[in-house]
Amino acid sequence: MDFKETLDYLFNALPMFQRIGAAAFKKDLSNTLALCEYLGNPQHQFKSVHVAGTNGKGSTSHAIASILQESGYKVGLYTSPHLKSFTERIKINGKEISEEAVVDFVAKHQDFMESIKPSFFEMTVVLAFDYFANQKVDVAIIEVGMGGRLDSTNVIQPLLGLITNIGMDHTQFLGDTLEKIAGEKAGIIKKDIPVIVSQTQSETTEVFKTVAENNGSPIFFAEESFQVVDVFEEYLPKLQTFKVKKNGRIESYQMDLLGRYQKGNLPGILMAAELLNGLGFQISDEKLKKGLKKVIPNTGLKGRWQQLDTEPLMICDTGHNVDGIIIILDQLNQIPHKQLFMVLGVVEDKDLHAFLNLLPRQAYYIFCQAKIPRALPASVLFQSAQNYGLEGETIEDVNEAIDKAKELAGKEDLIFIGGSTFVVAEINNL
Repeated sequence: MDFKETLDYLFNALPMFQRIGAAAFKKDLSNTLALCEYLGNPQHQFKSVHVAGTNGKGSTSHAIASILQESGYKVGLYTSPHLKSFTERIKINGKEISEEAVVDFVAKHQDFMESIKPSFFEMTVVLAFDYFANQKVDVAIIEVGMGGRLDSTNVIQPLLGLITNIGMDHTQFLGDTLEKIAGEKAGIIKKDIPVIVSQTQSETTEVFKTVAENNGSPIFFAEESFQVVDVFEEYLPKLQTFKVKKNGRIESYQMDLLGRYQKGNLPGILMAAELLNGLGFQISDEKLKKGLKKVIPNTGLKGRWQQLDTEPLMICDTGHNVDGIIIILDQLNQIPHKQLFMVLGVVEDKDLHAFLNLLPRQAYYIFCQAKIPRALPASVLFQSAQNYGLEGETIEDVNEAIDKAKELAGKEDLIFIGGSTFVVAEINNL
């Protein structure tokens, strides 16, 4: 099989949550463990950092990888889902796994995979572990896919665990309260291994403390050590500057990851660098700051508050749950503009009431749908939106919807594209 045929096989033969939803969700780690054992347990052959959370885990994973890369280490990075190409999921020092490596892995192990029928995600995770082990990375940053306790990545024994924030997402799998969801995320906390909590939340603090105590794991609430006291930004600067207080001193850090929500991620990132230094890594202040300023060129991260065009200003963001949308809308409000155009699509298991209830009534909407089975039909989204007083139209194709927004918008207007990771993934000029 060539690369396209290999991907077709993976997408069709192995159930993929991003495409089909609940039917791909596995409630135990047996397949992942079987694959790992068959491959000689590659997950134990490299050092790792495990990153979980509802929002911010992708940005955090990429930032830590960038810092370690600037510090001279060979750094593996596993994240999901991908936006443009499957190979984005598995990188070493920002370079994606080759198509040939993916084809070879599947061809070599296809018979065994068919004997146990893993999910797409289980296969991909173990491919990443095998690749990182064979390439002898110094350390790998491993982002949890969903939850934590039952996530396929949760077979590693990391140097360090990190949990970003907890919000209401994937409630049908993780629970319908922040406490229940935190309990699933806390499943990455391993015996005697330190864990960082980036954002302190009243509903989840005791959950994390209890699990950490039961495991004898040191726990660090990052905001107790690193307080972001100010953020300097114009609308869409090339860098945003954070003033951070630690031990009574103020230090400045610049990030090329835009969006005010990075304020919630930065304390955890800084705490991770500090703890990694205590675990034998050598991360100087200079390299840390350089890594934060070069996350995008070092790792290739896309879709996080990304500017696509000017006059009119056009921004996309992969934030898709209630907490993410609230932050996005707040930041859009801070950008001077006349009319706001929103190109939106969602997946079918979206809580439409919570989503639509947040959206501004004065914006003009163009509803679309990504080309995946899970996508909610644009017509259904439009009909529901009308019940909330939202005005607009339906154009199914994402890029045709964007073209329509650009046609309608004047130079001083603002266009936002999002609602789903998969809508952003289909943008042509991302």
